[in-house]
Amino acid sequence: MPGRFLTSVAVRLQGQLYLFDAGEGCQINLKKTKLGIKSLRVVAVSHLHGDHCLGLPGLLMMRAQVPEVGPLTILGPPGIERFVRQIHESLAFFLNYPLSFLEWHEGCPEVAYEDDLVRILWGPLKHTTLCLGYRFEEHPRPGKFKTEAAEALGIPYGPLWGKLQRGETVTLDQGDAIPPNLVLGPPRPGLKICYAVDTQPNKVLYRLCRDVDLAFLDGMFLPEHHEEAEAKGHMTADDAARVAARAGARRAVLVHISPRYTEDDMEKFDEAAKKRFGNVEIGTDLQQFAIPYREEDPNLPPKN
Repeated sequence: MPGRFLTSVAVRLQGQLYLFDAGEGCQINLKKTKLGIKSLRVVAVSHLHGDHCLGLPGLLMMRAQVPEVGPLTILGPPGIERFVRQIHESLAFFLNYPLSFLEWHEGCPEVAYEDDLVRILWGPLKHTTLCLGYRFEEHPRPGKFKTEAAEALGIPYGPLWGKLQRGETVTLDQGDAIPPNLVLGPPRPGLKICYAVDTQPNKVLYRLCRDVDLAFLDGMFLPEHHEEAEAKGHMTADDAARVAARAGARRAVLVHISPRYTEDDMEKFDEAAKKRFGNVEIGTDLQQFAIPYREEDPNLPPKN
């Protein structure tokens, strides 16, 4: 719609970018955000319906304009590699970086992708075609640094403290090796995000959404259109909010709103969702969310 692009969610962590779905024209809004595209590591596609994958050609072409760009991994359902390869062959557009593909299949590992910062889990949702939901998990972070313990061990303030905080063993001038566990508390959990659209509630959705810090969920219809939502494999706003509440999500954002609704209807969506879960809102284009760690969030709601 003129005021609402198709669904795509970008996650930035330590300067690296991970993208979930690529609706048509997603590269336009990605350019507007100024997040940068050189650091894009992964595009995770939910399914092969046009409103979730037709932005890939433009995205790939825009990234090819960046010099010395790194490899890109594309996750998705069976057929995602054939789709991209055929478009690339037909349009013969320039690529200056390697593409790798991982396609979901029955019996495949729950962890689809892992790098030095995160791992991404996936699973089949409940839609009219095979549709994948994703769970983005930052690796556990080192425990809190114990300043007094470091001083007692004679570790001078400076670079050695930084190495220990990153989980590295350091060696003092006198030759003593100090492992990080002597100055660090227990590991702290990283951030967790769920991305699940084009689905009705199912067990996989609850598993992907369990205790996440932020859930982006399909809230396509108002409650009065629940029969159509069920027939088309979608959720209503109150369905999505109920899933977030039962799964113990800290916060939820409803996306993938049907184009039949105007901005005047968004208040109805908000009211319907908040009846089921207080910490929910309706997502808008170019909206950005800063996700605090749990120990840093004074407004952390009680666990459901």
